[in-house]
Amino acid sequence: MAVPKWLKRLVLSDALDKQLDRIEKPVGTMGYDPWGFNVDTNKVAIAAFSAVYHKYFRVEARGIDRIPTDGPVLIVANHSGQLPIDGMLIAYALATRNHSPRVPRAMIERFFPTVPYLGNLLNEMGGVLGDPVNCAKMLSRDEAVIVFPEGVRGSGKLYRDRYQLQRFGNGFMHLAMKYNAPIIPVGVVGCEETIPAIANIKPLARMLGVPYVPIALPVIFPAKVILNFGEPLQFRGGDLSEEEITARVESVKTSISQLIDKGLSERKGVF
Repeated sequence: MAVPKWLKRLVLSDALDKQLDRIEKPVGTMGYDPWGFNVDTNKVAIAAFSAVYHKYFRVEARGIDRIPTDGPVLIVANHSGQLPIDGMLIAYALATRNHSPRVPRAMIERFFPTVPYLGNLLNEMGGVLGDPVNCAKMLSRDEAVIVFPEGVRGSGKLYRDRYQLQRFGNGFMHLAMKYNAPIIPVGVVGCEETIPAIANIKPLARMLGVPYVPIALPVIFPAKVILNFGEPLQFRGGDLSEEEITARVESVKTSISQLIDKGLSERKGVF
């Protein structure tokens, strides 16, 4: 759906419009790419999200310039908070950085595209169904891709398990090696407190066909968020066993854990 011109004029400043025009995105004559990304929708979403990023969550993004200015890259972060707020914050930080901004593609859980309207909106904003085929195609197009190897294990965890990394899948490492894509580890601190859940109603989740149904207050708390971007990690390809791949994944997980600890030690309070 095309974004009305009046809406663009209402929420998008000339300065931000010009900054986002610096980001080249190959789209077709209708303004979309094969995965549904739309330039105008993305611009409006970024502009509308500005107050949420700066005023509500008061995000501090440290080391954002460590993400390469071009070429394929995997931005690998811890996942939390019941909703994909962490992915949106990372995407905003990269799209609005002063030096060589980029609009990343975020791998989203299979559940979200099934929600009416939400799935299309996330696609237009740059979200892509999180499977290895889509991720591979993104990297082959030199995209920056946000990946959460914990998946729903991370986003749906309970408050008592906050900042405890769940099991990582190995898929992202295979892709990083195949496409020679550096990995940027990210430690996200703050999103665990945005929608703290005390329990998960598993029978209801199975009945509804969703990954989890959390018991939580129907509010998103304005926790202060710190994003720590680590140094690029490069893993060369080769004939490795799955155990060796897992060892490499664990090294990325360790880097993210250290960045989380850094963020926890830096913040002065949850809010």
